[in-house]
Amino acid sequence: MNGHLQADELLMIVAIACYVFGALALFAYFFSREAWLRNLGVPLAIVGCVAQFAQLFVRWELTGIWPLLNLYGSLSLFAAMSVAIFIGMAWRYKAWYAGGFVLALAAIALAYGVTWNEGTMPAVPSLQSYWAKIHVPIVVSSYAAFLVAFVFSVIYLIKYYAEARVAATVSTVELAGTGMTMSVRGDTPALATAAANGDRLAQWLETLPPLAQLDVIVYRAVAIGLPLISIGIITGAAWAKEAWGAYWQWDPKETAALCTWIVYLAYMHLHTRGAWRGLRTNWVSVVGFFLVIFTYLGVNIWISGLHSYKM
Repeated sequence: MNGHLQADELLMIVAIACYVFGALALFAYFFSREAWLRNLGVPLAIVGCVAQFAQLFVRWELTGIWPLLNLYGSLSLFAAMSVAIFIGMAWRYKAWYAGGFVLALAAIALAYGVTWNEGTMPAVPSLQSYWAKIHVPIVVSSYAAFLVAFVFSVIYLIKYYAEARVAATVSTVELAGTGMTMSVRGDTPALATAAANGDRLAQWLETLPPLAQLDVIVYRAVAIGLPLISIGIITGAAWAKEAWGAYWQWDPKETAALCTWIVYLAYMHLHTRGAWRGLRTNWVSVVGFFLVIFTYLGVNIWISGLHSYKM
């Protein structure tokens, strides 16, 4: 038993350490684009993610209790799935530059989850159901996908507003008066021009992908999260019927989850409209993630209801 406890704790320490040092390396890569920093940060992200999944499995084997029934286990899966989904996206789009943000948020979630470690007491009767092995991983994974979408939306907005600022302050006439040339390229022509003429900040911003690619990554992440949260709401209703006798009771958690679903459904709809795609839909993604945090943590911690991670 003690050996298992030590293995559980050791794996958690390994995961947090990998995320912290991986975040530092990838943050440095985000600003410097030094390849060795990426080559250091990426393996740390992978090792930390693997260590987390291993820790959850060891904890389950140790206690015989499904490890996702309290906030400690739930946040552990949230952090692991956030990193796993990011790794998949980054591999596909060569988007490792965003890893520092994802790993930092994963480390914060994991460290906060540790403060809610309630030991190995059995779950309350309503949580002792096979639905726990279906509903909880699906919903938590949807939250993780929305975290990845949020990170790329923030990067999109940084570049978008930088382009708008440069475009507003450096007109074609001003460039002509200084002998600088306007070289329209991609979807941030003002930044491209400023970068070509020696602006260091613009040169750095131009190392980020085009806005269109960032928008595609956000869309793909939401396209993962929305079906998952949809299935999560359905399975949650089935679990509620079994545990409490009704599919839906307008519990604060249920209501917040429904609002979150509506926001991301609106995102997917608005993304089909050219006038909304880009700036507006990325703001919807940002707002949606703050609603995710409220649904995930705020309701459980600050608002009383049927849903609680306390044992």
